[in-house]
Amino acid sequence: MGSKAVATDAHMRPSDAFSWYMERDPLLRSTVVAVGFLDRAPDREALRAVVERASRIVPGMHHVVQVPPFRLATPRWTRTEELDLDWHLRWVTAPPPGDANAVINVARVKATTAFDPARPLWEITVVEGLQGGGAGFVWKFHHALTDGIGGMQLALEMFDLERSGGPRPAAPHLPAEHLDGTQLAWDALAHEAGRALGAARAMPRVAVRTAVHSVRHPRATTEGLLAATRSVAKTVAPFKETLSPLMRDRHLGRELDVLEVSVGDLRKASAAADGHLNDAFLAAITGGLRIYHQRHGAQVTRLRVTMPINVRKATDGPGGNRITLARFPVPAGLADPLERMRALRGLSDAWRAEPSLAMTQGIAAGLNLLPASFLAGMLKHVDFLASNVPGFPMPVYLCGARLVAYYPFGPTIGSAVNVTLMSYLDTCCVGINADTGAIPDIGEFMVCLREGFREVLAAGGIDADVRLPLHEPTHSPAASKKGKGGEAPWR
Repeated sequence: MGSKAVATDAHMRPSDAFSWYMERDPLLRSTVVAVGFLDRAPDREALRAVVERASRIVPGMHHVVQVPPFRLATPRWTRTEELDLDWHLRWVTAPPPGDANAVINVARVKATTAFDPARPLWEITVVEGLQGGGAGFVWKFHHALTDGIGGMQLALEMFDLERSGGPRPAAPHLPAEHLDGTQLAWDALAHEAGRALGAARAMPRVAVRTAVHSVRHPRATTEGLLAATRSVAKTVAPFKETLSPLMRDRHLGRELDVLEVSVGDLRKASAAADGHLNDAFLAAITGGLRIYHQRHGAQVTRLRVTMPINVRKATDGPGGNRITLARFPVPAGLADPLERMRALRGLSDAWRAEPSLAMTQGIAAGLNLLPASFLAGMLKHVDFLASNVPGFPMPVYLCGARLVAYYPFGPTIGSAVNVTLMSYLDTCCVGINADTGAIPDIGEFMVCLREGFREVLAAGGIDADVRLPLHEPTHSPAASKKGKGGEAPWR
């Protein structure tokens, strides 16, 4: 659907570099995995052509990461001489019985495997041979490439609005680059010099505005500076322990699972508390976590969440991270879902108004200079991560195959579990990425999470289904029920 190349900045923004440097600690890896289910296998040659074209348009898909000596600048994106498409695009056949779990198992391995830094940071695996003639695909990419919203924009380069697809403009030619150590150092110095020059040029204008404002409004200026200082301190503060008395261990193992609920139902439930869909989403997660703790004989009143806040502007391209990570305690002991939604809305709104949001890149640049142990203190005592990404409101197709479900699995980056919601048509497709050290019983956890969503829907007067597709064959994306025209829509 896309039609033009998107420029790739030579050097990572500090927020992108932050996610790359976290690779030093395997528990903080920023690997993103998306799983799609299709009503049939996509055409091989067409998909190869589409992916090859996208690699020349999408930022970072034709680039490798080079880190300048002594970190003279942020890591650099360098175009590879030739992309090994057979390595990045793979085809496998699902083992019997060919259900949805075959695709999820591929995704789990991808989510726990480190990237090869000598190659571009993405992979696509197509899984053929699912029940009913269906197929699936697993798209793995590093968070340094893009965030969730950017990832959806990038997906538009591969999806079509019709099954038959259509002609696509030719991809641009990308001349290869090669920088040895000396060239990389000079490039880094030039990059930093240009950045410093730009800041120096802007400084007089900022200084004049600040001086004028401080003379006219001295009290407001002082209060603003104090508020900004407190906001930054709150954003980067490390924690000594997790709030959960139960989900404390952290291991390298991961379990992936999925949940589905109607977009309209969740919106109606949030309206009952004068809130938004994200408030209902957070209330459902915290409700499920409260139930999970109770069933293990533990009581919990508060849990700490990491919530990505979107700072992407309409003029920003799809590449890179345009988010900031807000970490704050949320009420998990409130049994009333309406009360919980209202409390969560107030907390979320307050964080979206924090002065530190405007300083995201500066904060990230400072954190990049700190030892990994400090980052561990910031992130490994977070109980859960929750992210809400708008998806496709219309049906889309991949080289002749209709997409019937699309689940996101964000990285845990030190937390016990990442719960990410992405809408597709009228369904909230929720992907759960759980640390097996913190949550060793994913089946029990999913039952509790479903109860949390049911609580929220019931509070809005809604009696509707909350589906666990991997555990309910009649609702599974891999169901072989036939639809119109002999197609297998899977559900």
